[in-house]
Amino acid sequence: MRQNEVRREENLQVRTRVKSARRAMMEALTAGDAEQGAVALKTYHSVLDKAAKKGVLTKNTAIRRKTSATNQLRKLA
Repeated sequence: MRQNEVRREENLQVRTRVKSARRAMMEALTAGDAEQGAVALKTYHSVLDKAAKKGVLTKNTAIRRKTSATNQLRKLA
């Protein structure tokens, strides 16, 4: 039970990092700033890859979210 609590806290931090990166990317896209969006997208991809590597997200979920985010940036440009 103690291990589960520690892992739960670690996973919560990773999920929060993913949500924050996604929020930053979406704010850049809604502002219409393609350059800032590209930087935020790169960060979002990195965070998703790390979350998938740690097992917080599955590999396919990370890939799906990365593809969706990339397509949203392409629509802006």
